[in-house]
Amino acid sequence: MNARDLHLTELRPEIPSAKVSESMSLDEQFQNRTLRPVAKLQNELLLAVFRNYVSKHKNAFYEISLEKRLKYIENAIQKDIKFRNSLKGIIIGQFTLSEYADYIKNSSALNKRMMNIVKERLQDNIQLLERDMVY
Repeated sequence: MNARDLHLTELRPEIPSAKVSESMSLDEQFQNRTLRPVAKLQNELLLAVFRNYVSKHKNAFYEISLEKRLKYIENAIQKDIKFRNSLKGIIIGQFTLSEYADYIKNSSALNKRMMNIVKERLQDNIQLLERDMVY
């Protein structure tokens, strides 16, 4: 393992609930071994990027109900391809070389898992997305 890969893996938080076993699919193993820890590591940046997205879209997010805010997050991730690609870059940029090699073998399915994790992180942290919580 090269120095970059070692530093990247050392930075990642441990997630006790993200178990990995041989009985899991390779995608699920990758999700629990790589995607979840990277998303947790990048949580503050993901929140900042979403706040910026909201501000670039006239802050409409702050004027809607909680239920609509949850849907807004989902729609932003699903339908805004540029935003989605930016989120993917935030996660993929933290992969080791071997993780990236594993990722490209099944990137389509792993992208779905990745975006679901990011969506859940943003929705679970919705209280941190209030207007007065900006930076």
